[in-house]
Amino acid sequence: MWLSATGGKVVALAAVAFVVGISVPAQAQTLEQSLVAAYRNNPTLNSQRAATRATDEYVPIALSGYRPQIFGTAYAGAQWAETRVDPGSVTAGTGSLSVAKTYPTGVGITISQTIYNGLKTANSVRSAESQVRGQRELLRNTEQLVLLDAATAYMNVLQNAALVELQKQNLEALKEELRAARDRFSVGEITRTDVAQAEASVANAQSELALAESNLNTANAVFYQVIGLRPTKLSPGRPIDRLLPKSEKAAVESGITSHPAVKSAEYAVDAGVSNVKVAEAALSPTLTLNGAASSDYNSTLNIERQTSASATLNLTVPIYQGGGEYASIRQAKETLGQLRIEVDVNREQVRANAVQYWGSLEAAKAAIESAQASVAANEIALRGVREEWRVGQRTTLDVLNAQTALFNARASLVIAQRDRVVASYAVLSASGRLSATTLGLKVPIYNPQVHYDQVRDAWIGVRTPGGQ
Repeated sequence: MWLSATGGKVVALAAVAFVVGISVPAQAQTLEQSLVAAYRNNPTLNSQRAATRATDEYVPIALSGYRPQIFGTAYAGAQWAETRVDPGSVTAGTGSLSVAKTYPTGVGITISQTIYNGLKTANSVRSAESQVRGQRELLRNTEQLVLLDAATAYMNVLQNAALVELQKQNLEALKEELRAARDRFSVGEITRTDVAQAEASVANAQSELALAESNLNTANAVFYQVIGLRPTKLSPGRPIDRLLPKSEKAAVESGITSHPAVKSAEYAVDAGVSNVKVAEAALSPTLTLNGAASSDYNSTLNIERQTSASATLNLTVPIYQGGGEYASIRQAKETLGQLRIEVDVNREQVRANAVQYWGSLEAAKAAIESAQASVAANEIALRGVREEWRVGQRTTLDVLNAQTALFNARASLVIAQRDRVVASYAVLSASGRLSATTLGLKVPIYNPQVHYDQVRDAWIGVRTPGGQ
């Protein structure tokens, strides 16, 4: 069995020998409920969801290259002109002066439609779509990390509260040994040295209890940070062996093929390939269709209105632009090379994690069996040493050492149980399959495709689908 909690104090279940009269509450906070709360409330996960929605907008931004650009213009003003004519240039022999005042106004509209730009727009769209897919994998990876952190925080509270309870039990047992030692000292059966040894053990146990309580407070704070709830009445945490790969090899293969960190890096390579083509488009000619229409009023004294319209095809052929475009192409190619290396880096990291966590899982299983045997043996040993101490065959130090050995065995069992559960979640994470869907959490699953579909083909509008 695993770890449970009642009233904020955590102890091992009945299968562990040190449980005395503590039962699991009927309405306990479960590990599944804590994972649901983390899935809903964790700020890191919600931040990554917002980043995913922002990344979705790269696609309509890129698609805008296929659409026309339309601008409207308008103007209004006053114009004053004074004309003086030289008398010598006038046949009549006298000069003249004329003043003209006009108030010109006008409106116009221009339209520009790109017809060909070296496939820059098409490759920009491909790059944006790859970025969206990569960001979704980053979101999935963040979900894995948050759920693993939540499971770890949950089990850490259980472990540290159980250790606090054990420390209290150990302290009470040592105090009882101290009282017995003092009684025997008072009748001359043992020496002052034996009493001092018992007093030292009690003082050390008090210090260890204070440290355990401090660790529990830290675990509670991390629990609230990750999950967003206060840990109260925690129920047993159990491993998820039924969801794990059948072997270490299967875990490694699953990780290097489907882990979100690897998939995100692969999509980054796809985006990098498209970005190289976008940079190369700067060397291609550009063909645009431009249209313009305008109406001008009172532009001169003699013209009341003038209307014009035009439509032109403009071909621009780059010959030399200072060399910046060549540098951009080289830079994009080097970036692509880096991204390809990152895929291998992530694969090797996933492989290492899968091997490490699988080993931790197997070690925790063995540690539980060893600790259970150690607890049973040390309980028998402690009872025997106490009986021998009563008849003078053992010293007080022997009893204290036996009590400490039993406490250490019980503490090791609690730690091994915690490690067993956390390692099972870590293995599932390393294989790339730790998610709310895989765990069967009873929570609405966030679907990034919904927002993407809402914004992909939007031509106008500044309000987000969320209403902002």
